[in-house]
Amino acid sequence: MQVICLTDGKNLGRVTDISFCLPENKIKGITVSGGRGLRFLHEEIFIPLHQIVKFGEDVILVRREGKKGEGCPPPCRPKGDRRDLGEYE
Repeated sequence: MQVICLTDGKNLGRVTDISFCLPENKIKGITVSGGRGLRFLHEEIFIPLHQIVKFGEDVILVRREGKKGEGCPPPCRPKGDRRDLGEYE
């Protein structure tokens, strides 16, 4: 799906990944690969879930507040004590 920014109307690119925290089962945001030219030269942009305004049939509308190329989200670590994998079975 294409991702369009509402603040400046630019096409940010296509969704390449969804980031989430497994222990909490919460979606953190989406990763968008934009740019033109060769695939390995594309810049990846992380868009947090709170900046997504609307999921449409063909596009995702976002309202960007930060700078272009914020980078990847910080790693998600459980708060407090670490859980045992046996709790998930």
